[in-house]
Amino acid sequence: MGLDHKLFHGKTLAILSGGGDTPAINSSIECVRNRASMLGFKVYGILQGWKGLLGAGQVVDLTCQPYNGFYGGTALRSSRTNPFSSKPGEDRVGQILTNLKRYKIDVLVTIGGDDTNGAAKKLYEQEGIPVIGFPKTIDNDLRTRTMHHYEGKEIEAVICPGFPSAARTVARLTSMLRTTTDSHQRVMVMEVMGRDAGWLTATSVYGGADMVLVPECPMTAERKDFFFERVKEMFMRSKNRSLIVAVSEGIRWHDEKTGKLDVVHASAETDEYGHARFGGVSGVVASEISHRLGLDARAQISGYYARAGECREYDRRLTSTLADKVVDLLLRNAYGQMPVLNKVVRCDELEEFNTSSIDMGSIGNIPLPDAYYDKNVFGVTDAYRDFLSHVMEPIPELRFEGDFPVVVSE
Repeated sequence: MGLDHKLFHGKTLAILSGGGDTPAINSSIECVRNRASMLGFKVYGILQGWKGLLGAGQVVDLTCQPYNGFYGGTALRSSRTNPFSSKPGEDRVGQILTNLKRYKIDVLVTIGGDDTNGAAKKLYEQEGIPVIGFPKTIDNDLRTRTMHHYEGKEIEAVICPGFPSAARTVARLTSMLRTTTDSHQRVMVMEVMGRDAGWLTATSVYGGADMVLVPECPMTAERKDFFFERVKEMFMRSKNRSLIVAVSEGIRWHDEKTGKLDVVHASAETDEYGHARFGGVSGVVASEISHRLGLDARAQISGYYARAGECREYDRRLTSTLADKVVDLLLRNAYGQMPVLNKVVRCDELEEFNTSSIDMGSIGNIPLPDAYYDKNVFGVTDAYRDFLSHVMEPIPELRFEGDFPVVVSE
């Protein structure tokens, strides 16, 4: 059958990626491109997110071009440009509309989180631009209405492209830190990305983290006292006199000097969506452990490692499955929607029949559920471990098993 017989022959679909990168964006672009091409679309890529639709536009042709979906990040680049954040005299929405018309773009697929897809949905509602959102975040905190069935109960969870690959990286980094932590009999405080939710930080338990601090549980003065008691107890009970504590960059930490409960900022600057850059809380926590408990404590910021690296198997299957759902949305002209998993499944169960779609305007964010975090021990529950077992294999813990007899002098 010739190209002229394909359903969307003569139509153009464009893809953009916005916000922070993940290991799964290129895979998402490739999978959406491939399926759109099969339907007959010409497929364009918009460079640097919404920024690529400003001015004269920055557009490339992805049709019939090789594309490496295993390579992490986004070959279309990204930015935190906000279509609705205009300087005086600057009409960004007008520029976007002009460029969509100039490049004859009929459908726009936006790969991003709440900010990128929220802006797309607003353009759909206000300007009638046909858009379909595609989920993306290593924080795994988009409210996708994905249900986790565990021991007869339903727990609202999330599995977003990028999170499974990032989770494995965080677990692996945690495991690697064990050798140096043991060698110096220290408390290692590892900081993990997570502005408002502890989904990613909690994955450190698969690499052997002993304690986890998440944004969902603010560290008030009272909580800090309880935390330090727990640190001392677990350190003294540990065989090698060592401890790994994973902390989310966005935890609220009580400052004894100011009496305030707040996050630690790496910079006072904010992006166009109003987000400040967090970072450095691990150093604060490690310093207070040292001063309060007299233990040798050090900080390690995992930083952008979680965002980096290749797209792993679960993410490859997940992006492919969600792209199948994009086909369904395109065939039904169901714009303003975003494909999601409707239940937590293992890699071999990632199929289109386990997906659904949600309205892009009501995505919102979801914290790590109470059912997944035990605030009494600063750790995760069996329910969270079961959730993780669906998306990744446990990382082998690096443990030195020697137990040498003590030599007593005569």
